[in-house]
Amino acid sequence: MLLTFIIFIPLLGAAFLALLPRSNDRLIRDSALATALLDLLLCLPLLFLFDYTAEGFDKALAESHAWIPALGVGYSLDIDGLSLVLVVLTCLLSFVSVLCSFSAITDRVKEYYFLLLMLQTGMLGTFLASDLFLFFVFWELMLVPMYFLIGVWGHEHRIYASIKFFLYTAFGSALMMIAILWVYFAAWNAAGTPSFALDRFYEMSFSVTAQRWLFAAFFLAFAIKMPLFPFHTWLPYAHTEAPTAGSVILAGVLLKTGVYGFLRFALPMFPDGAVFFAPTIMILALIGIVYGALTAMAQSDVKRLVAYSSVSHMGMLLAGILAFNVEGISGGIIQMLNHGLSTGGLFLIVGIIYERRHTREVSEFGGLAAIMPVYAAYFSIIMLSSIGLPGLNGFIGEFLILLGLMGKSILCTAIAATGVIFGACYMLRVYQKMMFGPVRVEANRGLSDLNAREILTLLPLVLFCFWIGLNPRPLQKTIEPSARNIVRIMAEHQTQPSWVDRWSAMVSAEPIAPEPDRSR
Repeated sequence: MLLTFIIFIPLLGAAFLALLPRSNDRLIRDSALATALLDLLLCLPLLFLFDYTAEGFDKALAESHAWIPALGVGYSLDIDGLSLVLVVLTCLLSFVSVLCSFSAITDRVKEYYFLLLMLQTGMLGTFLASDLFLFFVFWELMLVPMYFLIGVWGHEHRIYASIKFFLYTAFGSALMMIAILWVYFAAWNAAGTPSFALDRFYEMSFSVTAQRWLFAAFFLAFAIKMPLFPFHTWLPYAHTEAPTAGSVILAGVLLKTGVYGFLRFALPMFPDGAVFFAPTIMILALIGIVYGALTAMAQSDVKRLVAYSSVSHMGMLLAGILAFNVEGISGGIIQMLNHGLSTGGLFLIVGIIYERRHTREVSEFGGLAAIMPVYAAYFSIIMLSSIGLPGLNGFIGEFLILLGLMGKSILCTAIAATGVIFGACYMLRVYQKMMFGPVRVEANRGLSDLNAREILTLLPLVLFCFWIGLNPRPLQKTIEPSARNIVRIMAEHQTQPSWVDRWSAMVSAEPIAPEPDRSR
C-alpha cells in the first residue's frame, strides 16, 4: 500500500484544503506544505524497502487490484529504478514548489494549492502505473491542473500560453489513446482475454509495419511533452508565463513524463519501430541541442533563456537514450534527474529576483553579487551544475551520455558535445552580466538578500547537486538495472538492424569483395 499512499496523499491533502475557509491563507499554505512534506517523507521507507538488484519491477512493492474486470482494466502499480528516482524528484520539487509560492501567490490561494497538489498526484501516478489504461488516466490528470496554473496565476500572456500548452498536449494524448486501443484489441484477440497490463504487451510480438505506426503514435505524444524539436514551440511560452512553481514543476517533472513514457512504453514495446525511426529522431535531437543553445544565447529575458536551455538539454538527454546501450540510457535517466534539479533551481533563482524587481530583463541587473552575496553564491552553484562542471551532478549525466554515443557514432557525439560548450557560453554570460560589474540601476541598490525561507527552498537542490556529483555510485546502482532491462527487452524482440548499422551501410565507401572462385 506504500505506493498508493505516495500517490494519493497529495489528493487527500487537496480535498482537505477544499474544506478550509478561503479567508485563512496562512492555514491553507501550512496545510499544503505539510501535505507535500509528508509525501516526501514517505519516500524514505521506499528507499530502504526497494530491491536495488532487481532488473525488472520490484514485485515486493507491486500492487494490483481489479478495477474494471469486464474490460481488463486493473489498478496496477509497479516500481523500478527508473520510477524510483522520478518519484523522489517529484516529491522533492513539489515540496519546493509549495514553499516557494508562499510570498509569490496572494490571489486565490486555496485554488492554487488545490491544483498544485492535484498535479502532484497525477505525476506520481504516471510514474508508477503499470496498466496502460491507468497510466493514461494519470497522464490526462496532469494536463488540467497545469493548464489552470498557467492560465490563472501566470503573467501577461498566460491565456495564450495555457491554451497552446493544452492543445499541443491534448493532440499527442489523442494519438497515444488510439495506439493504446489498437494494442489492447490486438492483445485481446491473441490471448482471448482483455487486459491493459504492461507485462502482456512486453511479451507480444507485433509485425514490423504495425510497430512503426504504433511507435510513431506513442512517440509523438511523448515528443510533444519532452519537448523535442520541432514540437517545442509551446514550451518557451508556458515557462515564461507560468508562475515560478509552475515553471519548476513543468521543467523538473512534466517534461520527464515524456522521456519516461518513451523508455517505459515506446522502446520495449516497439523495438523495430524504434530502430526504424531512430535516425530521424537522432537528427531532430541533435538539431534541438544546437538550436536550443543558440536561441538561449540570444535571449534578453533570463527566464526565457532558461526555457530554451531546456530544449537543448532534453535533446542531449534523448540522444543518449538513442544509443540503445546501458551507458547511454543510464546517462539519459541520470540527466533527467539532473535537469530537474538544476533547471528547477534556475527557475527558482529567476523567481526570487522577479519578486523583488518585477522584471526578468538581463539589462536591468548588474553588480548583484555585492548586494546579494548569498543569492549570487546559490546562483553560481546551480548555474555550474547546469553546465556540467565536474564535481556537480550535471557532469555525471553528460559524461555517460557522450560515452554511450561514442560507442555508436563519433559524429553524433561531437555534435552533442557542442551543447555542453554552448551551455557554458550562455550561462556564464548571463551570470557575469547580472552578478558582476557596476550597479547600473538604482532600484537594485536596496534589494534584500535571501531570507530563511528562500534559503531553505534552494538548499535541498544544492545538496543533491553536490551529492550526485561527488558520489554518483548509489544513483548509478539504482538506475543501471532498469537500463539493462530496457536494452534486454529490446534485444529479445528486435528483428531489424540498428540505426548504426544502417547508417554505416549508407555512408560506407568500401566495395563489397567478390566471392572467391572455387571451381578450379
